[in-house]
Amino acid sequence: MKKGSIIGIVIIAIAIAVIISTYSNSSTYGTFKEAAATKSELHVVGHLDKKKELTYDPVKDANYFSFYMTDNKGQECKVVFTGTKPQDFERSEQIVLTGAMTGDEFHASKILMKCPSKYTQDKVEVTEYKAKQAAI
Repeated sequence: MKKGSIIGIVIIAIAIAVIISTYSNSSTYGTFKEAAATKSELHVVGHLDKKKELTYDPVKDANYFSFYMTDNKGQECKVVFTGTKPQDFERSEQIVLTGAMTGDEFHASKILMKCPSKYTQDKVEVTEYKAKQAAI
């Protein structure tokens, strides 16, 4: 076999390995209903239900945190996270969970939060208004 053919086969094999590893690490977005129907891990996007109780007692068990979340389709579910409660969790606007359903609970392996912006529309409008007044 020629040297060029061997190099070509090695490059193709590496490309196939990269594609397979990328595909296996990717997960999809869904709802709690879809998570209950599938056994694979997926992302669920939603909002914290602030009316329900957050359970976190670092003295009793520092790696147990549970709360209730409503997904984007309006379905509420209890979420259990085996880790510490993220800082400013109650202030989050949106939550993205990675995990799978176990019975009636969603067991999250990762939590990503979208925190509220410190720049609100009111402050921007006030700043623009003052700038217009200064120009007059």
